[in-house]
Amino acid sequence: MKREIWFDMDGTLNRFYEVENWLDKLRAADPSPYELAKPLVNMNQLARKLNKLQREGYKLGIISWLSKTSTPSYDEAVTTAKLKWLHKHLASVHFDEINIVSYGVNKWEVCGAGILFDDEERNRESWQDKAYHPDMMMEVLNMLMKGE
Repeated sequence: MKREIWFDMDGTLNRFYEVENWLDKLRAADPSPYELAKPLVNMNQLARKLNKLQREGYKLGIISWLSKTSTPSYDEAVTTAKLKWLHKHLASVHFDEINIVSYGVNKWEVCGAGILFDDEERNRESWQDKAYHPDMMMEVLNMLMKGE
């Protein structure tokens, strides 16, 4: 397995689906749910773990879908909102790669290596290395830090 760790964003790093009226907002081409979503875990703890793993040679990446409802201008607004969210909540983490791709794209075909954390079951099933639900994120990262 390559020493790469990939993170989905919506529902994985953040509580996207808990934003009030998130679906109606997406259908109205409103990017605010991507900006307003609260973190899923303690971001200070996560940042410390990620920075330590990166110093130990792990590549860190984001692989996240755009909205299912899509236009070029809305895709740009969503991408901007996601990048701002990352900067706000994980400013000390310098991801090696950030891929914000069309909804439904096979994430394995884009990244193709290492560990994936993703709330979407079909993404975990199509991943050909190790893939975990976000509930396992801190536990798996702790194991990696111990060299397990």
